Amino acid sequence: MKVIVSAGGSGGHIYPALAIINKLKEKEKNLELLYIGTHNRMEKEIVPKKGIAYQALEIYGFNKNIKRDIKNVFLIRKAKKQCLQIMKDFKPDVVIGVGGYVTYPVIWAAHHLGIKTFIHEQNSRPGKVNYLVSRYADVVGITFQSSESYFKKAKKVVYTGHPSLDTQVNEPFNISTLGFTKTKPLVLYVAGSLGSASLNQKMIEFLNGKREGYAIFYVVGSNVRLEEFKRKITNHKDLKIVDYFEDLPRIMKESDVIISRAGAGTLFEIIALGKKSIVIPSPNVANNHQYYNAKELEENKVITVLAEEQLTKEILNTKIQALLKEDNQTQELEKNMKRYREKQPLEDIYKIVKDLTCSSKKF
Repeated sequence: MKVIVSAGGSGGHIYPALAIINKLKEKEKNLELLYIGTHNRMEKEIVPKKGIAYQALEIYGFNKNIKRDIKNVFLIRKAKKQCLQIMKDFKPDVVIGVGGYVTYPVIWAAHHLGIKTFIHEQNSRPGKVNYLVSRYADVVGITFQSSESYFKKAKKVVYTGHPSLDTQVNEPFNISTLGFTKTKPLVLYVAGSLGSASLNQKMIEFLNGKREGYAIFYVVGSNVRLEEFKRKITNHKDLKIVDYFEDLPRIMKESDVIISRAGAGTLFEIIALGKKSIVIPSPNVANNHQYYNAKELEENKVITVLAEEQLTKEILNTKIQALLKEDNQTQELEKNMKRYREKQPLEDIYKIVKDLTCSSKKF
């Protein structure tokens, strides 16, 4: 099987693409793979380190900067020509797009050459590029069932779920190394590897307030000056603050409640681990997609949602205490999470790709 995969710009696109690649490698022993990404975003560093052949395109998203956008029009034309040549040389059976503006010329070129294509949308509301290229795709995979209504021009839409990287954690994490004990429940706060300045500011009052019955592990984010943030905290009882934590899946597994943003990858990692959560959607993302991600899961009684503008120390503490109780509400959350975990997104995506490969045009 010969496959081209394209995704770029953020971990929210790149890591699902890598999860799909891992499944293809597992299933196809003679897999030939090429990854097409940008020349200057994070996939350029991440993907080649995985031993995956990488082809870079110079292309940018439109940002209302007239000079930059005019230049980008020409770069897109150039990228389309490059992709046509890449595909003529590589001769893929199928092309997979997992989001980001770099996928536009890739999916366009595949469609132009009659190569079978599959795209995947991770968020409840699709990104502009996936919405645009869905008319070229043979199959569109979606994480949220509500997304189907946005892909009316697509040939076929399949509810696959989110293609997450394997979150299985075999080795337990010893929380005593962080100064915690098993006698108190652990609440983990993490708002992405870089952190959130607006959330951190709001959380200061909560951290300085009274909290009884639980400890907090607070990952402030690598973009934040750690010591400066710590100086604003006066109540350090049962509290550990770090700027970055490399072994996040293992500490997530040991946590009783997780407080996070609402990126699709994070949400489904929490669900995969079966953890109760308080999700605070970021208001500063395209199409407000974090709000819609969270809304659908909240309606299905899988997570607890708290709007950033409603965040106070009293409300957050109340929600934490409610989740720490073993009552009918928390049992329902756990039951509903289990239903999501029964889906097998990567197996379903592999079957789709395999079927497309079997019916693909041969060069």
